[in-house]
Amino acid sequence: MSSTTSSQVLTDNQVQLAPGSVAKLRDPIVVVILCVVTFGIYQLFWWYYANRELADYGRARGTSELGDNPTASVLALFPGAVIIVPAVWTTVTTFKRVQAAQRLNGQTSINGWLGLVIVLVISPVLVGYMQSGLNSAWRAASSSEPAAV
Repeated sequence: MSSTTSSQVLTDNQVQLAPGSVAKLRDPIVVVILCVVTFGIYQLFWWYYANRELADYGRARGTSELGDNPTASVLALFPGAVIIVPAVWTTVTTFKRVQAAQRLNGQTSINGWLGLVIVLVISPVLVGYMQSGLNSAWRAASSSEPAAV
């Protein structure tokens, strides 16, 4: 498959990043609203799918920097939040994965300090902030050709 067809927009809200790697562009505001309305249940689904998209893209790019086990990330979030440390760890590592995806695509990374302030002041907004970072990374990946390795 040529590099010009390996990254294409599939629908208005989905992009193919590489063969077998499809990511969904989600509205960050809708993500936050759904997390609040469902009392955090949607956040678990979002967490899994965001980490799966990152892991798939990382495999396609040949890097482990974007993670490899979305199920472990969700389990660290819940029920790991009972112990607190796993939830904090998965939040930090997922945030870093979003930053890495943006960096791999030549985008300005989301700000870690702003992320910390958001999680301390109004934590449901953090997933919306991370989704905005994913959206920029996925748009950049779908509009540019993969770099020759």
